[in-house]
Amino acid sequence: MKTQYYTASSVDGFIATATDSLDWLFQLGDVKDTGYPEFIKDVGALAMGANTYQWMLRHVINVDPSKPAAWPYQQPTWVFSTRPQESVPGAEIHFVSGDVAPVHEQMVNAAKGSNIWLVGGGDLVGQFYDVGLLDEITVQVGSVTLGSGKPLLPRLIAFPPLILVSARAIGSGFAELKYIVPRTAD
Repeated sequence: MKTQYYTASSVDGFIATATDSLDWLFQLGDVKDTGYPEFIKDVGALAMGANTYQWMLRHVINVDPSKPAAWPYQQPTWVFSTRPQESVPGAEIHFVSGDVAPVHEQMVNAAKGSNIWLVGGGDLVGQFYDVGLLDEITVQVGSVTLGSGKPLLPRLIAFPPLILVSARAIGSGFAELKYIVPRTAD
C-alpha cells in the first residue's frame, strides 16, 4: 500500500492556471495513452482538496445541469474543505477538514491494502508530505509552460531529494517521471 500523488504539470511546475483551468492539458493527448489506466487499477481510496472537487463538479459532473453525470470513481473519496460542499448522489464522498493524519488512517482502512491517490491540489499533497505520509510522486510533465498558476507541490523537498525511479516519453506531449519520496531524517 502506497500513498501516491499522480498528476500532470506544465514544464514550469504548475498543475492548473491561476483560474483553475486545465485546458492546456487536454490538448496534449488522451489519458488512455498514459500510465493512468494501470495506475487507477491499484487505487482503493482518493483524497482531493476543495478546488479540485469544485473543478470536478463544474467540468465532469455538472457539464449539463439538466442531466448530471455520475461520479467517475468507484473508490471512496475524501474531500478536504473548510466550507460546505455539494454532494454527488450515489458517490461515497466524505467531507473533512483539519489534520490529514487521522483522515489518512480512515483512508488506509477503506483502501483495504490498495493504494491511496492524492488527486490534488499541491498544497493538500504537501500536508501529507509534511507528516511523512507521501510515498510516491508520478508527474506527467506536459510540453507547455503556464508562467503562473497552481504549483505542483509547494514544499521544499531537497534534503534528502526525491529518488527518480523511472522516466518515459508519452507521445510528443508528455514525459512521465516517477519518484519515491524518501523519509526525512528527524
